Amino acid sequence: MSPHILPALKDAFPHTLPIMLGYIFMGAVFGILLQKEGFGAIWAFAMAIIIYGGTTQFVSVGLMASGAGVWESMVLVSMINARQIFYSISMLDRFKKMGKKAYYMIYSLTDETLALLNLKSPKEGVDRGWFDFFISLLNQIYWVFGCTFGALLGSKLDFNAKGLDFVMSAIFVVIFIEQWKNRALRIPALMGIATSLVCLYIFGAGQFLLPSLVGICIILSFKRRALEP
Repeated sequence: MSPHILPALKDAFPHTLPIMLGYIFMGAVFGILLQKEGFGAIWAFAMAIIIYGGTTQFVSVGLMASGAGVWESMVLVSMINARQIFYSISMLDRFKKMGKKAYYMIYSLTDETLALLNLKSPKEGVDRGWFDFFISLLNQIYWVFGCTFGALLGSKLDFNAKGLDFVMSAIFVVIFIEQWKNRALRIPALMGIATSLVCLYIFGAGQFLLPSLVGICIILSFKRRALEP
């Protein structure tokens, strides 16, 4: 074992504690919802490892339950995760220095992990590559545990899970409020609302999501130069 591994793990672990609490709770909610739709702990475990995306996994519950088509699912998931392409690119130079660990770092880069990697630094004498690696690994372990535990818990408890799926909606409401507090971001927010309302009117409640996402991306792309200042 490399002498750098254990010190890096000990240094990284305390920084991930806030993420641990959030990931285990949110993962458990996902696992419960998945189990109530008829998919057990093995599905929750596999999705937490393969997909490893909070929003995507919650959306997948509805897609799987409704029997959505492959192409519809691919487009929706791609639109949801499009933002990760851009901030992953910003980390490539840093990950290149990590050797083979770079592949896992790219795969495991979530919003919360990105925040920790940019905000936290290892103690003097601790290897930066291993420090970053364990932040990413620990965060995924918390998420996998939460998802699997939630599915197991849901199979043992008999209760009405109605309303739990609002957790993700609540998160997006909080994100929108934080965006609204920044005056510079209010115009894009209003564009998103207007585009969604127009698509809701044209396509109806059951079909408006994809057109809204596409429309918002197109409008913001054309207005990028005007909005950046």
